Amino acid sequence: MKFGPVPLAEAEGAILAHSEAVPGGRLRKGLCLDAGHVAQLAEAGLNEVTVARLGPEDIGEDAAAEALARALAEGAEGIRLSAPGTGRVNLIAEGPGVVRIDAAAIDAANTVDPMITVATVPQLAQMGRGGMVATVKIISYAVDGAALTRACDISRGALRLAAPQRRSATLIVTETAAGPGDKGRDAIAARLEALEMELAEVIHVPHETLPLAEALGRATGEIVLILTASATSDAHDTGPEALRAAGGSVTRFGMPVDPGNLLFLGDLGPRPVIGLPGCARAPSLNGADWVLARIACGIEVGSGDIARMGVGGLLKEIPSRPMPRRGKKSP
Repeated sequence: MKFGPVPLAEAEGAILAHSEAVPGGRLRKGLCLDAGHVAQLAEAGLNEVTVARLGPEDIGEDAAAEALARALAEGAEGIRLSAPGTGRVNLIAEGPGVVRIDAAAIDAANTVDPMITVATVPQLAQMGRGGMVATVKIISYAVDGAALTRACDISRGALRLAAPQRRSATLIVTETAAGPGDKGRDAIAARLEALEMELAEVIHVPHETLPLAEALGRATGEIVLILTASATSDAHDTGPEALRAAGGSVTRFGMPVDPGNLLFLGDLGPRPVIGLPGCARAPSLNGADWVLARIACGIEVGSGDIARMGVGGLLKEIPSRPMPRRGKKSP
């Protein structure tokens, strides 16, 4: 591609590089100039204009962006492409899910040519219907065809959307005389709704091991969520012990995500069991959201997976904590 100023008489057929004011309006950058446009520019008093002119091996920005976007989503279900414009195509989730990314392939595509760019959401990000998974932007007005082919080949099929596989959940709420009671039910129901899951039932039991174990045994949801009246403080506290008493196992207690530290995870037969931290009573993002979304979408979550959530796991500051993580006078 050739880029730069040319005499106005040589501009016809080239791409206008910068918007220009003309009598009665404005010619926008990216416009392919015809004889009428050249006449308007002359009427505006211009003698030369900055243009881009494609070479025989160049691919225009919109066609290039669309080709790369199609390669990225090749074979993926639940991802659609926006119409191309100004060298950009967005990849959009058609429903809820969790994004799985071949990060090495995206990195490799972004090293082929600085004019070829792909930006994505973070690995395993939860998406809602209509959310943008990634965007492809061709920075220049065209890109070398061979470079585009390399980028497409490197990144083909690099994006996937894991859709929800489990469709219902049971919420078990333990109660004490001074506990929060049913507070948080609506926030948890909204989380499930965002994953197109149903809150099949809510079971209330005393905050005691045996009643909780019995409730776990009769839960009908495909995922079981436990919200305890008193925070789980140890791997042998009421919630984890009740899961063991019911015949289940505890995979992990504690996670390096804040808010969300006091989560525990296990299973009871085929059902995953998530012991929710108290912060799940609020609608704001916490570590339980990451675990719930992945499990709902059929992505296995083990102790090691939770351990690796620490980088990026500091989600927000909570000034109301009894022991805030940052003093009031700290910078």
